[in-house]
Amino acid sequence: MRILVVDDEQEMTELLARGLSADGHEVVESHDGIAAIGVAAAGGVELAVVDVMLPGMSGFELSRRLKDIDSGIAVILLTARNAIDDRVRGLDSGADDYMVKPFDLAELSARIRAVRRRDALHTPRRIDVADVTVDLERHRARLGAREIPLSRTEFDVLRVLALHPQETVTRAMLLEEVWDTSANIDPNIVDQYVSYLRRKLDQAGAGVRIVTARGVGFSLRSVEH
Repeated sequence: MRILVVDDEQEMTELLARGLSADGHEVVESHDGIAAIGVAAAGGVELAVVDVMLPGMSGFELSRRLKDIDSGIAVILLTARNAIDDRVRGLDSGADDYMVKPFDLAELSARIRAVRRRDALHTPRRIDVADVTVDLERHRARLGAREIPLSRTEFDVLRVLALHPQETVTRAMLLEEVWDTSANIDPNIVDQYVSYLRRKLDQAGAGVRIVTARGVGFSLRSVEH
């Protein structure tokens, strides 16, 4: 996921960028609202983590402006203020979530996953990645008119990867989305099922491949000819 981090404190921006990058996200940094609007207008931003106290333009206003640019951009507001009125104002500005500083990076990561799960409620019935069609209603994958034989778990791994084409999906996210938990499960099971799925896509001659980001996760990418 491409995430825009907007905070005028350099140390906080760098801390967030490191943490989110370690989770497999692509992070773009900005230190004021005007610059952030320019980044969002260029396209590709899927979620913004925005400090409320910004120079020149508040995070509340920036949240509204980001939604005007692209209503699909999820916004998580950060603030040192814990007043109920501020929370209400933040959510009324279009923000999807609201966190009070100080907070743990693990909590921010969990909030991001929760926002993504809410977005998944609006998932289309099918996803096309190159020449592969992922039918989310029938739980089938096709190459043209030919079905690619997949187990339910293999299909679920493909589904998660196809929902985020060209992006690196972390092992933790796959465990959460496919196995419903990342606790008490050997993360090597992800690599095992990715290997099964990769082999079946290759055998079918699919125009996609699963690329490994060492130490992070996997991405589904179109094969370049």
